[in-house]
Amino acid sequence: MSVNIHPLSDRVVVEPAPAEEKSSGGIILPDTAQEKPQLGTVVAVGPGKVSDAGTLIEMTVKKGDKVLFGKYSGTEVTVDGNDYLIMRESDILATL
Repeated sequence: MSVNIHPLSDRVVVEPAPAEEKSSGGIILPDTAQEKPQLGTVVAVGPGKVSDAGTLIEMTVKKGDKVLFGKYSGTEVTVDGNDYLIMRESDILATL
């Protein structure tokens, strides 16, 4: 998948996983009751953050990583009909 977004600094572009449409009991949930996903795949990574000393701190996540992030982390954007989140690397809680 090629994305025409090139994040700057320590930002990451994440494609969120689709929201669950059924509850664990098998009930179909309407759009208003679906929770925002907290899991996604990294599709683009910035070069890293420049420290106060002027050295580049490289990113620890890479393209293709599955990540967990906070429920309301990042900024939602739509590019070519696909929804993405742009967030700082520090907003990512863990990799899977």
